[in-house]
Amino acid sequence: MPELERVLRSTRVVTPTGTRAAQVTVADGVIAGVLPHDAPPPAGVPVEELGDAALLPGLVDTHVHVNDPGRTDWEGFWTATRAAAAGGITTLVDMPLNSLPPTTTPAHLALKQDTARPRAHVDVGFWGGALPGNTEELRPLHDAGVFGFKCFLSPSGVEEFPPLDQGQLAVALAEIAGFDGLLIVHAEDPHTLDGAPQRPGPQYADFLASRPGEAENQAIENLIGQAARLGARVHVLHLSAASALPAIAAARRDGVRITVESCPHFLTLTAEEVPDGATEFKCCPPIREAANRDALWAALADGTIDCVVSDHSPSTAELKTGDFATAWGGISSLQLGLPAVWTEARRRGHTLDDVVRWMSEAPARVAGLTAKGAIAPGKDADFTVLDPEETFTVDPAALQHRNRVTAYAGRTLRGVVRSTWLRGRRILHEGAYTEPAGRLLERG
Repeated sequence: MPELERVLRSTRVVTPTGTRAAQVTVADGVIAGVLPHDAPPPAGVPVEELGDAALLPGLVDTHVHVNDPGRTDWEGFWTATRAAAAGGITTLVDMPLNSLPPTTTPAHLALKQDTARPRAHVDVGFWGGALPGNTEELRPLHDAGVFGFKCFLSPSGVEEFPPLDQGQLAVALAEIAGFDGLLIVHAEDPHTLDGAPQRPGPQYADFLASRPGEAENQAIENLIGQAARLGARVHVLHLSAASALPAIAAARRDGVRITVESCPHFLTLTAEEVPDGATEFKCCPPIREAANRDALWAALADGTIDCVVSDHSPSTAELKTGDFATAWGGISSLQLGLPAVWTEARRRGHTLDDVVRWMSEAPARVAGLTAKGAIAPGKDADFTVLDPEETFTVDPAALQHRNRVTAYAGRTLRGVVRSTWLRGRRILHEGAYTEPAGRLLERG
């Protein structure tokens, strides 16, 4: 039996059975036990006294565009994983596009892994990509350890990652269902988008009209039909349109194997507050109205939406122009997702237990990261130490991602990450980092 190497003690430890005063013992990088707060600590074992700071399991972010290699001027593993650690994220799963080459073959995966290995401050896994014509690569990628496969149903924004039409989707999904893999889907219907008004310029209202909720509704309904026919596992990425929720809930009642995520920006920002020309707010699908945001929160509360992940999609500042039609669509929030969500969750009467369920436990479950997502014996000793009462004002200069464009600039948020721990070792404390200690993760 491994010897205990550390104890962390807090009056607020967020566990799967609720928040309580406890001490957490660590042995060989794994949680050995969750003991009463007032139990005598094991003799000779260092104790980290956290007082009233909350001890959370490290967050799991399964939707991160690191863009490395190939577009490292947009982002990279060194900067992205530092930002993740600063935001209390100890595990991320990298998206297969925006890097060059995209992660669509085992050889491309190996190149991505070689790039990440010496630069990762947190643990990193990888999604593969499903493209027109790469069906024969899907099983080899699965065998090589990707956690599932991403596809687009509308243009991705980069020419090397084209979308699947309905026939191609059926072929890819049948192949993936054959080995019980997971398909994760950017679900906007291209025909609906083509029929929407397209008016370039700085007005956010024009951009919002160009990405109507009906595009999400139609794509998700089509996806549900395909998944039901094949018995396949599917996951809807970055749900923005609350109007799609009834179809998702009905599909689950009918036994369709579908899970859903949303993102901090859809839960904390609203279309009404986006200034014209402020393309730092542009993402696809878009930030919608306040009433839509309220419906997304209700779906989180009732479990229709499973999890909250960042969709960290950075670019150079030059690509964030004042024209919503041509600016790059993406919001960088690795470092800010936890305080942004906690600020709004607390205002709505939710607890840290809820936030941990949405941002740690559920993403780990969806991706199959069985060693992550909870403070419980046998799980990796990954922790976030959070001061949930303290507030701060977002200063872009303090952000760790490469290009410090943010939709949250100047906002006051609640919840300050004091330290971040990976397998029982502190990797970040009060802004100071250790050398990269992240590992590359594979499915299973």
